[in-house]
Amino acid sequence: MEPATQPIRRALLSVWDKRGLAELAQALVQAGAELISSGGTAAALRETGITVRDVSDLTGFSEMLDGRVKTLHPLVHAGILARRDRADHLEQLAALGAAPIDLVVVNLYPFSETFADGAAAVADAIEQIDIGGPALLRAAAKNCAAVAVVCDPDDYAELQGALAGGGTDLDLRLRLARKAFEHTAAYDAAIARAFGRIELAAGGPQFGVEPPLPDFLPLALARARGLRYGENPHQQAALYRDASEPVSGLGALADLQGKELSFNNLLDLDAAVRLAYELPRPGAAVIKHGSPCGVALGASGAEAYVQAREADPVSAFGGVVALNMEVGAELARELASTFLEVVAAPGFDAAARGILAAKKKLRLIELPLAAARPRGADLRRLMGAYLVQSWDHPARLDPAQARAAGRAPSDEEWQALRFAWQVVRHVRSNAIVVAGPRASFGIGGGQVSRVDAVRIALEKAGAKARSAALASDAFFPFRDSVDLAAAAGVGAIVAPGGSLRDEEVAAAAREHGIALIFTSERHFRH
Repeated sequence: MEPATQPIRRALLSVWDKRGLAELAQALVQAGAELISSGGTAAALRETGITVRDVSDLTGFSEMLDGRVKTLHPLVHAGILARRDRADHLEQLAALGAAPIDLVVVNLYPFSETFADGAAAVADAIEQIDIGGPALLRAAAKNCAAVAVVCDPDDYAELQGALAGGGTDLDLRLRLARKAFEHTAAYDAAIARAFGRIELAAGGPQFGVEPPLPDFLPLALARARGLRYGENPHQQAALYRDASEPVSGLGALADLQGKELSFNNLLDLDAAVRLAYELPRPGAAVIKHGSPCGVALGASGAEAYVQAREADPVSAFGGVVALNMEVGAELARELASTFLEVVAAPGFDAAARGILAAKKKLRLIELPLAAARPRGADLRRLMGAYLVQSWDHPARLDPAQARAAGRAPSDEEWQALRFAWQVVRHVRSNAIVVAGPRASFGIGGGQVSRVDAVRIALEKAGAKARSAALASDAFFPFRDSVDLAAAAGVGAIVAPGGSLRDEEVAAAAREHGIALIFTSERHFRH
């Protein structure tokens, strides 16, 4: 049996990220450990006056192939992998003239960082694929019964504390081993995803667009933050981000003030940011229970928010708001006048921060506009499986591609139709949006009957429905929805079409004098 506390007599250090390296090495020396290293790590340690033994001195081989081969040697890996409770293992080490290695400190070449912007040449990215590093991490993690492995400089402090106490215990070694395996899994996932983008071109291999539906989709999810609970208090929950991708989306948000974000807050925040950040600026979206209740554009951020809020002020109470411009004092005063759970924007100026600081429980979230761009594929978990699809692209209404099935819309109706069509894809299906050129008036979503969604949207719009535009995310199965819209005074309708009764629906629009546009493109959001 290995001792409960394992002293560090010999340590191998080989790191790309040299944060905290000198302090850790000094602690190891004070604990009586021999340090083994190579290349840049050895040079960095010697610059601080720390004595270190070269790996090449241990193996008898110099670094080869421009550094591609340094630590891949039996005397290195035998020292790491030898079981301390097996006499035959220790005898074989002694016969080789080798000794056990008790600590491996390794972090890997920055493949993800090199590949992050997609502009790296394939050859350059390949040179950032670490081979020896993952092998060292996996060997040390496998033998965690006696060997400690550290892949993150943030863990140096805990390791130094253990050194001061005489060595590492099994609990620490197990936690560090798990982290090492997680790290190499994420590293391999990033490389596999990158190789899925390689295309052969005239000038040789180059990175193209990642296929949304590859034969194998590696997932490496890193815990970004813990949550108090899930959708309900009895459910555990946490937020994870894609560790094989650069930090983006809600993984890149900054909490500026307020209570901790909840599971439901994050779902609403995701929906709010997706919609608001897609709008022309200044634009605002108010979300409640995963679906918009008010969306608007304005000459200023304050005007956009007020119009969005007033589209459905009852539902806006306790909502989540996203804005696609920096928040200033005027807008902050309007936000402070409403009870809101979360406000997200690309930034908040000092005056706005001061005004909103009085709302102690209000969560302020700063998220760059660029961070909201979808990456990878759209994944949804089922029981024992995943659904994977490419992201739905923004709904753009092009008169040249749309088909008019009734009278031609006026210029103002075209503007209202475009706005309603852009918003409707963000509403839970069955989805209906009644809107003007710059603001929603009534939204009905998540209904099992499309005509019920129409009724809800028209009821919320009230008198504003007269001469407004109505958008439907999918076709009308019957003419009843058009008849309801006509009774409310709606002037123009946009829908994908595709029903067996499209002509019956079109006839109803012509009968009522409504402009009807078929786009031939559906935008369900289930």
